[in-house]
Amino acid sequence: MPYVQRDASGAVTALFTQAGTGHQEELPHGHPDLAALAGPSEFARLDADLIRVIEDVVDVLIDRGLLRLTDLPPDAQRKLMARKGARARLRQGLNLLGPDDVI
Repeated sequence: MPYVQRDASGAVTALFTQAGTGHQEELPHGHPDLAALAGPSEFARLDADLIRVIEDVVDVLIDRGLLRLTDLPPDAQRKLMARKGARARLRQGLNLLGPDDVI
């Protein structure tokens, strides 16, 4: 668990692995006061990772016949299909060497 240093208003300003002068308070990982240090880019990455997990769960449910794409609201269907299309285009764009059977 990290040790934190706070400013005069009580906001966490720094993290340390060991206690020291001015940073003797220990907080558990995941504590809300630590979230402020993660910054917007960290949250964006975490959100993107979670979105991918949700997409995978939807795919599994559809593959197992537990959900139909048409069960979802039209906006959700459109967004899922747009992301699938974008991922497919990205995958094709990354195939710089062509098919596996060409050497």
